[in-house]
Amino acid sequence: MSEFLWPVRVYYEDTDSGGVVYYANYLKFMERARTEMLRSIGFEQDTLKQEQGLIFAVHTVNAKYHKPAVFNDELDVISSISELAKASLVFSQSIQRKSDQTLLCSAGIKVACLHAETFRPSIIPTHIRNSITEHFSVGGR
Repeated sequence: MSEFLWPVRVYYEDTDSGGVVYYANYLKFMERARTEMLRSIGFEQDTLKQEQGLIFAVHTVNAKYHKPAVFNDELDVISSISELAKASLVFSQSIQRKSDQTLLCSAGIKVACLHAETFRPSIIPTHIRNSITEHFSVGGR
């Protein structure tokens, strides 16, 4: 599988005073999709922290907003992994309106693997790396 798709519906609470999705909420939708992507291959973030002392934290976000989503839109958050390094991975994510596949937002998000107590970089464990490469085409391969 090269992409992971996570559906989201826009609720009133997701919108701003102009009736469109508040810009930061796109990042929340993407966060949920990344969490579900890892969950789909058997990794729960709370378990990783408790049992292995590891957390994944956003390091860098490069987002572009193309068109607005509005209340009650059904959206698809599409995620793939474009890079897998020793202690980080880069997700390529996009959000599109389900009804017409209009691109609404796209982002490259670098996530670092950190030691949960020191917040210092930590090598992504081999079993996690292997599972990622087994289930997802990294870098479109």
